[in-house]
Amino acid sequence: MQVRPVSTEVLVEELADRFADDRRPVGRLRVAIDGPAAATPGALAGALSSALRARGRPAVHVSAADFLRPASLRLEFGRTNPDSFYAGWVDEAGLRREVLDPAGPLGSGRIVTRLWNAATDRAAREPYRELPQRAVVLVSGPLLLGAGLPFDVTVHLALSPAALARRTDPAEQWTLPAFARYAAEVDPAAFADVVVRLDDPQRPAVVLRHE
Repeated sequence: MQVRPVSTEVLVEELADRFADDRRPVGRLRVAIDGPAAATPGALAGALSSALRARGRPAVHVSAADFLRPASLRLEFGRTNPDSFYAGWVDEAGLRREVLDPAGPLGSGRIVTRLWNAATDRAAREPYRELPQRAVVLVSGPLLLGAGLPFDVTVHLALSPAALARRTDPAEQWTLPAFARYAAEVDPAAFADVVVRLDDPQRPAVVLRHE
């Protein structure tokens, strides 16, 4: 294990180099950018998308927030239930069916990048799109690992409990028990291909695994 501090810019460049150089028979790569909102996984996924395109590798960013279950299911036990947030908010079956399986080695390459509009609580009605050859699909969001979703590479953005509590919006503090449970039951930092420690967002420290 190697742990070293890097700048955010260097982190993006190193990960983009790694993903751009990946050589799989099917040519497509499914990447999880896993982390709580306080770690801004969507921002990293967006920066990686731009960096990959600059390297000639097509990239698509999919947010787990666009694959939530309907409110009637998601909020069945209340709007601030950490157990529901942990196990019942993301439509994992829909994410697998519409994104990860089609992007996989035997998949059609035909995906939907948004399935559900949580603001209107209606289907997003996003049209299907064909993934180019060698496309990188970056899926960002919390609690993505440990449920058997078929990612080729996993990146986990890790915060200590104190840092997570400090940087989580007051209105979202109710989610903290879910992240504590995730750390205890799944322990994504123990098996993710890349772990980025983000206690100080200005001074990330990266742990590269399975090199």
